Amino acid sequence: MADDRAQRPDPERRSLRSVWTSLVSAWSSVASAWRRCTSAWTRFKRTPFFPATVIVLIISAGAGLFAGSYTYAFANPTPRNVPTAVVVPDHGAAPLNRFLAGMEQALNASLRPRPYPSYAKARWSLEEQRVFAVLQVRGRGVRMDVASAAGATVAQVLGQAAGKVGRVSGVPVTVEDVKPLQPGDPRGLAVFYISLAATIIGFLGAIQLTVNASALNPAERIAFMIAYALLGGFTIAVIVDQGLGALRLPFPESWAILAMTMFTSGLVFSMFNVLFGRWALIPTWGLMVLLGNPSSGGAVSWPLLPSLLGTVGRWLPPGASVNAQHTAIYFRAHQHAFPFLVLVGWCLVSAVVFWTWRHRHPGGRPPSATPTRC
Repeated sequence: MADDRAQRPDPERRSLRSVWTSLVSAWSSVASAWRRCTSAWTRFKRTPFFPATVIVLIISAGAGLFAGSYTYAFANPTPRNVPTAVVVPDHGAAPLNRFLAGMEQALNASLRPRPYPSYAKARWSLEEQRVFAVLQVRGRGVRMDVASAAGATVAQVLGQAAGKVGRVSGVPVTVEDVKPLQPGDPRGLAVFYISLAATIIGFLGAIQLTVNASALNPAERIAFMIAYALLGGFTIAVIVDQGLGALRLPFPESWAILAMTMFTSGLVFSMFNVLFGRWALIPTWGLMVLLGNPSSGGAVSWPLLPSLLGTVGRWLPPGASVNAQHTAIYFRAHQHAFPFLVLVGWCLVSAVVFWTWRHRHPGGRPPSATPTRC
């Protein structure tokens, strides 16, 4: 009897063997299914449906990002950091102090008062676009000078807030626009539109050279980019100034800024083209359109943009283009080197990367064979 019990399989051992067999079978099934899925995925990646599916996903995400970035920047402009010159009076500062306290409350402490000893120095700072308004005591009240040319949205916000604060505080307020916009551009958007056109057409031109003139060598490609930038910038300036009369442009300087913007935008795409190949449009669109244009300060001035956009935008080509063009049109005697340095910097970086990895540039012509001598 003892031997019979010893030869019988232990129920617990038999149960463990059954579990192990089930686990091995399940693992084999999973491994087989994984191999089938991997094989199917490999076959799918070799079909034209794979890049088409990727494009569908990218376009869907891009549509949301495009709408979100512009809505985030433009839908509800809110004052965040508005530098304002305050002419310190010799006496009778009580109305000015009450008005400043009311403005601070109305604008959620976003006003940044900067004291100046005289109106002349404060006005010079306004012309330099270091401040967006000048406050000074006038009799028993306060005068606020704004400059729509420095930022139409900022001037509007300050003017509306000043009127309300003046009524609540009992301080008579006079708002004067000392630097108005041109009659053909009452909302100050024309500069943004022409810079936007130069930016987008700039990299679209580079894309078309890649697709339809792929036999161009890298040096020839750069030469043709210079050509379409010069001609395109000239066309934009002529149509906006002479054709539509929307802006009176300082023609040589505006033409140069537009051409430089188009060339920079084309070089940025060319840089991404050697780095990312056929997907180069994605980083180009993200940098120049999704991030660069909303943060450029053209549609909504930088003091009303979210702080990150207001800071980053000045270092990107669209923001530099708007800044240079805006100053050239409205503050001709106070042009700054910074926006030009930004454009030149992007040009140099993009050109160096493009030229360093030019062997990865799609297209080009094979070197001609050297004829042998008899």
